[in-house]
Amino acid sequence: MISTHGYVAAVPPLGAADTGGQVVYVLELSKKFAALGYEVDIWTRKFADQPETEEVAPGVVLRRVPCGGPEFVRKEDMHRFIPEWCENALRLIREEALVYSFINSHYWDAGLAGQHLADVLDVPHIHTPHSLGSWKKKQMTEGASAADLAGYNFDMRIREETALYAAADMVIATTPEQIDILAADYDVPTEERVKMVPPGYDDARFFPVSESTRQSIRRRLGFRGPTVLALGRLARNKGYDLLVRAFAVMAKRVPAARLHLAMGGENLNEREQSIFAELKAIVAELELGEKVTFGSFIPDAELADYYRAADEFVLCSRYEPFGMTAIEAMASGCPTVVTVHGGLYRALSFGRHALYADPFDAEDLGITMMKAFKHPRLRARLARMGAHKARSLFTWTGIAQQLVALAEARTTPAFSLVDNEWDEPWNDND
Repeated sequence: MISTHGYVAAVPPLGAADTGGQVVYVLELSKKFAALGYEVDIWTRKFADQPETEEVAPGVVLRRVPCGGPEFVRKEDMHRFIPEWCENALRLIREEALVYSFINSHYWDAGLAGQHLADVLDVPHIHTPHSLGSWKKKQMTEGASAADLAGYNFDMRIREETALYAAADMVIATTPEQIDILAADYDVPTEERVKMVPPGYDDARFFPVSESTRQSIRRRLGFRGPTVLALGRLARNKGYDLLVRAFAVMAKRVPAARLHLAMGGENLNEREQSIFAELKAIVAELELGEKVTFGSFIPDAELADYYRAADEFVLCSRYEPFGMTAIEAMASGCPTVVTVHGGLYRALSFGRHALYADPFDAEDLGITMMKAFKHPRLRARLARMGAHKARSLFTWTGIAQQLVALAEARTTPAFSLVDNEWDEPWNDND
């Protein structure tokens, strides 16, 4: 496994710069590969006095390779140091006589590294993009200033991605929309070289609880009144500013509602501090100061309880390749609203598993958020069927089995978005 950017660790500081869902994906998938009989090395970048190796779980070792100096490097700039990283990684592989059955790289910076190592070592390379440069460019351009787009290196990224997707043995799309974009924007023969395998969640951690237990959790966490939750990295593409404006629409119709924003890590960098200040200014502008709480970083051990305590979770991203937080929320029994600027909503039935809306349209998102509070039957149905949907499609074990089957060139049933098998008759008493 190769994932070069961010703070990759056995217990990662989720919410830190470039450290979120992808890191969780790599760690959880690696553990399941090990459970299926593989020995797994996770290769990443060494910086900030991190140890060279770290045990993640039985059969899973994290290996850090230095490049680009001792300081943190943004994922948008990581490509410049990949040749140095590859040279150092190959030296260690040869020194320790390591032999690999296949390489699975994550995001385009690690994809460049993975392809080079696969070519040199003559092993299959499976690449998981997580997000696509052409799609991100389109979504970020809407309503963004030149300053907002500076530093993303979109043209160069798309050029490198095109070469990468042509060279990799297999590209793993996480949503149907990604398959469409790979064909349209990158000219990838999707039937032959693209497979869709969604991200997953840990069903041993994220599951619903009884209402009495939920109320106890709410009291412990200090939640009061109808509460909307959003959480994740403090980045502009996450759309928290759009959510605050949509919440203002909802608050007119549900006056008791509260919005709890848990964003970023324990220490904010300059860019994150700027975004945070902008959000506070929007809250003040809309006179929502008494209704919006800027929560602190949520430790991983507490995450499931925050989902359970909330009355609704909102994934409000300007673009979102998948949205694992939304799956975790659904799995925990929390009614969920999902952005249409991503692929997850295409796997869900509106009003049954979740709701979805356009976060760029404050009225659309705000009124959609309101629905679960206005209609108790809808809220109960979303809580129950959302958890059922998550368990049916998105556990890590099933996802690891699909990827191992692809790596071993075994046939495996294609992932299906048809949800009729989980449909149930409408019951006026439910």
